[in-house]
This record gives sequence, structure tokens and C-alpha cells, in this order.
Amino acid sequence: MAHSGPTPRRTGAWVLITVLVLISILGTLIVPIYARSSPYIGAFPFFYWYQLLWVPFVAVLMAICYLVSTHGSRSTASGPAAHDGSGEAR
Repeated sequence: MAHSGPTPRRTGAWVLITVLVLISILGTLIVPIYARSSPYIGAFPFFYWYQLLWVPFVAVLMAICYLVSTHGSRSTASGPAAHDGSGEAR
């Protein structure tokens, strides 16, 4: 029978995730940052290309958040406590 003890607290990881999510939200919600038309890149004013740059940037930030959040659960599940001594995982 598997014993489910208290999960280890990973406060640092969740603080990092929170900061990355806040960066991705606030970067597009604070409109005075990008409420202007210059500088232009080709025919695109700053307003448009600033927002378009956030699409891949947020994707990278969310991938980092995902990896950080799943890293701890994988490392604790595959540690020595996850085995019952018979060579099989619980």
C-alpha cells in the first residue's frame, strides 16, 4: 500500500512561475508602454509589432513555467522513496 506523505514545499519554484506569468500578463496590459506609433518596422507601427513580439515571448515563458512546475513532481516521484524495494515503482 502506497503511503502518501506531505508533498515537499517548492516555494521558490512557484515564486518563479508567478513572476513569469505576471510578466507575460503585465507586458500587454500596461497600454501606456506601447500606445504609440513610432518606431516603425516596415509598414507596422510600434503598437502592432510590440504585441506581435509578445506571442512567441509568452509561449517561451509558459514553456519555462511548465518545465519548472513538472520538474519537481518528476524528481520526487522517481526518487528512492518511490520504490518499495522490489525494483518496481509504487
